[in-house]
Amino acid sequence: MTRLFADRARAVSIQVLTEFYSAATKKLKFTSTEAEDILVDMAVWAIHRPVHDDLIRASHLHRRYNISWWDALIVNSATQLGCDVLWSEDFRTASSMAP
Repeated sequence: MTRLFADRARAVSIQVLTEFYSAATKKLKFTSTEAEDILVDMAVWAIHRPVHDDLIRASHLHRRYNISWWDALIVNSATQLGCDVLWSEDFRTASSMAP
């Protein structure tokens, strides 16, 4: 995380931010204030806020690469943000997603 915060080309989807807050406060036992402080720090990142067209693109990714719906939403956000690298804790496929 330190490297990500130091990198100026950082980006995240709103979905990942919401999942982070939930996991931080439940699994990692952060206080809500600690998790919120991290969210505040991430406000300088590029944040993808999906719209209807993003859902359609994610549906195509879900079908084409046989990945979960939630992972497809994240891949779509990364694509829309122009990310070269996508870090994830648990993609359930090893398929190449290169266009």
